Amino acid sequence: MSYKDILRSTLNFLHLDLTKNLEYDRLTKAIMRKTIKSDSNCIDIGCHKGEILDIVLSCSPKGTHFGFEPLPHLNENLKKKYGKVATILPYALSDNNGTSTFQFVKNAPAYSGIRKRKYDINNPEIEEIEVEIKKLDEVIPNNLKIDFIKIDVEGAEFGVLKGAKVLLKKYKPTIIFEFGLGASDFYNTKPKDIFDLMTNEVGLQIYTLSSFLKKGNPLTLDKFDNLFHSNEEYYFIASL
Repeated sequence: MSYKDILRSTLNFLHLDLTKNLEYDRLTKAIMRKTIKSDSNCIDIGCHKGEILDIVLSCSPKGTHFGFEPLPHLNENLKKKYGKVATILPYALSDNNGTSTFQFVKNAPAYSGIRKRKYDINNPEIEEIEVEIKKLDEVIPNNLKIDFIKIDVEGAEFGVLKGAKVLLKKYKPTIIFEFGLGASDFYNTKPKDIFDLMTNEVGLQIYTLSSFLKKGNPLTLDKFDNLFHSNEEYYFIASL
């Protein structure tokens, strides 16, 4: 474990939220430990180095798990580390099948995605690669109940959700997803798009992470829209 990882874990344990991202890390872990059971089946979309997958495996050692990571070097590392306990797949997920160019941000891989977006680093080094795109509905067995999904795809979450509508409607999993300015708007996704899909089509309610843990009320469309455009929140949870 790197010094940065140790520091992050320590700050999470002490509930010292020095940044919004650290707060989201802490809240995400708390939600996962609260909602994932020992036999829950989970999907990590935008697996990166496997931080979320580690928590999934600790919470649900009896479940069936999937990790999606299209960057070849990260995918290879994930297969070596988790290949015996999870299915690691190289696809970028969307609402169609095929191939696409993919922006690999070499000096900040976590920002990599299908489209260029706003990057919170100076002089991003971008290499354009080609990746295979799949619909989640055509990858996950339709008889496998999915209980939890995490989506971190740098703005492409609406396409991921549209490509998983059959699964989402059938099993109504808990979904933690990123949706924020500087990324999602580069895909022309509006809060109403996400809200209508989640609430009207799938039947899930949207909450902030903190509100969900406190058993607060779900967001209205107006509130969701305000949080997005003010950039006050950029991680949300959809749940029954």
